[in-house]
Amino acid sequence: MKITIIGAGYVGLVSGACFAEMGNTVICLDADEERIRGLKEGIIPLYEPGLDRLIEQNAAAKRLYFTTDFPGAARSAEVIFICVGTPPTEGGGADISKVLEAANSIGRHVERYAVVATKSTVPVGTTAKAGEIIRRRISERGAAVEIDMVHNPEFLKEGNAVSDFMGPDRVVVGAESERARETMHRLYAPFLRNEDRVIFMSIPSSELTKYASNVMLATRISLMNEIALLAEKVGADIESVRQGIARDKRIGKYFLYTGAGYGGSCFPKDISSLIHTGKENRIDLKIPQAVNEVNRRQKQVISEKVLRFFQGDVHGKRIAVWGLAFKPETDDVREAPAIETVRILRDCGALLALHDPKALDNARKVLGDESLAFHSDNYEALADADALIVMTEWKEYRSPDWNQVRNLMRGKVVFDGRNLYEPGEMKGCGFRYFGIGHGEAL
Repeated sequence: MKITIIGAGYVGLVSGACFAEMGNTVICLDADEERIRGLKEGIIPLYEPGLDRLIEQNAAAKRLYFTTDFPGAARSAEVIFICVGTPPTEGGGADISKVLEAANSIGRHVERYAVVATKSTVPVGTTAKAGEIIRRRISERGAAVEIDMVHNPEFLKEGNAVSDFMGPDRVVVGAESERARETMHRLYAPFLRNEDRVIFMSIPSSELTKYASNVMLATRISLMNEIALLAEKVGADIESVRQGIARDKRIGKYFLYTGAGYGGSCFPKDISSLIHTGKENRIDLKIPQAVNEVNRRQKQVISEKVLRFFQGDVHGKRIAVWGLAFKPETDDVREAPAIETVRILRDCGALLALHDPKALDNARKVLGDESLAFHSDNYEALADADALIVMTEWKEYRSPDWNQVRNLMRGKVVFDGRNLYEPGEMKGCGFRYFGIGHGEAL
């Protein structure tokens, strides 16, 4: 099939590369000339495991193209995906201006029947608005072109997006016509040869499904983080609690790990957008609001532990931070708990030495580097440190050489924002250890 992807960002590039891998001809379209020029030269603007190889292979096989030419990209496409950003507005809603801008351009240039799919995360009703705009622009130029609108939300986990796309646990499609359903089923069939996992529903239902999924996952995380705070107060161990509930088949084991809060481009903005949609419809969505509040508080837990340990004064203290990305296997620092922790401690006068395997450049862009030290080696960041904070569960942090860590550091205290380490083991290694939900190992 001939596919056009509007938006060469995270979702657009992963979708385009994976569709091309299945033999389709895919054009990735973006207005950012520098980004497109880089992609043509093999420069991938983000880190996602396996994505660079897919792009390189399919570009070489002439199945994957990159362009800024909207008329050429839209003219003959059978399926057009809108994969542009929907950032949060000041009021907490989703800014859908780029989605509607893409719809305007599609309406001006499409020349044959096409299924137009919004894959961007959008409030309920956005896909219908986009369809109205496209049909209006087609009518204004007197063209006899039909389109069908669908909504096809993405459920990609950063760090595992290629695998998620190539082997999805379900494909949700909101569609109103049988022709659109047939087209989308044919498009996704190669990904689902063992079992048909396409779920068709109405467009509003599919738009709401994406938000509901993210709120459900974020709720599990936030609930466990609240239980962890209580565990510390009553002398319970959150890891034991997690194991005790994870084996309940009604609950399951996923998204129950405690930590310093969630971040990234999806959960924070999608929850805020859902709350905003509720207000527009006179529904006070109390659970999403509580999830937001819990996560806001949780992002301050580690900095509070550090300040409490140093009796409120970290001025001049050298503190190493391992991990800046909001999760491992990504360079994304948007809404990352580590970024907030660094800002709080920097404002209190701490001297911070930072390391992350992939996110240093992005962290430097949002934090600046005037008073911060960025290190390409995680052990270098430990030199004369009074404390170590671990904020992202990268694999290379999971089993460090504690003898080397102890010899490099001046202080012997570790604050673990992801509960990577066992408290008893840390005590045996000679460290004072503070995790989340099991108190201090003295």
